[in-house]
Amino acid sequence: MNLKFTGLNIDVTDALKDYISTKLARITRHVDNVISVVVTLSVEKLNQKAEIDLHLSGKDLHVESVDTDMYAAIDSLMDKLDRAVLKHKEKSTNHRATPTGQMAAQSE
Repeated sequence: MNLKFTGLNIDVTDALKDYISTKLARITRHVDNVISVVVTLSVEKLNQKAEIDLHLSGKDLHVESVDTDMYAAIDSLMDKLDRAVLKHKEKSTNHRATPTGQMAAQSE
């Protein structure tokens, strides 16, 4: 997994990188085919903005969050990303496949 940090009007410190990396570990538990992650942190006057581009095999997810505190923006960003990854995972499963127990019951 490639992980890239970008800061616009902000220096991305090692503490921020470590914090984001530990939060991303929760996301990678749900899905194992993460190709690359681009995290962009920016400051616009009083707003702290965090964006993430997650490149999965077959899907690109873009999520962003704005808050007055950078760590709060990162927390809400990871919550949104977690929901988006779980939604993608549910959509990608084959809902038309029937379990073998149901086919055996129908043939009797």
